[in-house]
Amino acid sequence: MVMFKKIKTFEVAFSEPDKVYSSGDKVAGRVVVEVAEVTRVTRVKVLACGVAKVLWIKGPQQCKQEMEYLRYEDVLTLDDHPADADGSVILRPGNTYEYKFGFELPQGPLGTTFKGKYGCVDYWVKAFLDRPSFPTQVIKKRFEVMDQIDVNTPDLMSPVAAKKEKKVSCMFIPDGHVSVSARIDRKGFCEGDDICINADFENTCSRIVMPKAAIVAKHTYLANGQTKVFSQKLSCVRGNHIVSGMSESWRGKTLRVKKIKPSILGCNILRVEYFLQIYVSVPGSKKIILELPLVIGSKSSGIGSRSSSMASQTSSEMSWVDLNIPDAPEAPPCYLDIVPEDHRLESPTTPLLDELDNSFDSPIFMYAPEFKFMPPPTYTEVDPCTINNNVQ
Repeated sequence: MVMFKKIKTFEVAFSEPDKVYSSGDKVAGRVVVEVAEVTRVTRVKVLACGVAKVLWIKGPQQCKQEMEYLRYEDVLTLDDHPADADGSVILRPGNTYEYKFGFELPQGPLGTTFKGKYGCVDYWVKAFLDRPSFPTQVIKKRFEVMDQIDVNTPDLMSPVAAKKEKKVSCMFIPDGHVSVSARIDRKGFCEGDDICINADFENTCSRIVMPKAAIVAKHTYLANGQTKVFSQKLSCVRGNHIVSGMSESWRGKTLRVKKIKPSILGCNILRVEYFLQIYVSVPGSKKIILELPLVIGSKSSGIGSRSSSMASQTSSEMSWVDLNIPDAPEAPPCYLDIVPEDHRLESPTTPLLDELDNSFDSPIFMYAPEFKFMPPPTYTEVDPCTINNNVQ
């Protein structure tokens, strides 16, 4: 809300203020105006824009570039309100005037709302209020757009694998090598997904190495024929140290995709890409780095697409269809049929600790030797307590 002379309220309000829009959606809202005294308004105009901008300074040169996704202009009118021949209206205090607007976002790929170190993708609506003998007053309000990337396409569901080897030397003398090979089941993921990593590491050099994996964001800015790249590590997981002559394998090691923006791949001046970086730190030498491309999407429509392959395999194996469960359980056998009458209890069920042998190989637990079950007491219809009372 902005306060100007004679203008009490001048603001832009969206019909769905918390909505994240995508291509083809309709953006609707109103320009709200309240005045403190009688005021003539000649025109209220809206301008909606979606622009990708890149800017950085390189010495005396300013690298700057823009790309437009959206541009919409319209002159608004008040419903059921008298206007003069020139289109101006008289606004009076005590009333709230709403100028309604609406437009559709273009079909096709749109840049997701983004703000980086050297550029941004921004969407906003500006409202202009014209009055006689006063400068034009402007109010601006942003809205968020997300490009819908479905990670269930065949290309993004296909596995990705790579392998790399590095020879290590010490004072120009060969000192073995370090190799890494890795594979992931797919390269399309959404927020909250677990990346299931299968990797093999081998170390034949004389040093102790450490394997790690990380999700890395790479922002590429293009302007005036120049390129600016900014990389950032988002999340990381590590393995165990690998000594000389040993190897290590990861089978289903997971790394979760946290809350990050979807990939921006269709913009000519700004790109947001992601990689799964698997690397091995070698003391006294450069890291051996393996990069597997990732595409972070915003839409996951397939069943089970947001779960790791290991979880899917486990759920498929735990099927209850093949279990043969009887309708009614059989009755247990009679006790007297399975326990002979001459069976007697030969030892206590809980022996004392001092009954154990004193050998050092014996575990410190109580040992219960084998015993035979006692039969139940003989049934009689004469109460023994009554007999004892009569004898007394």
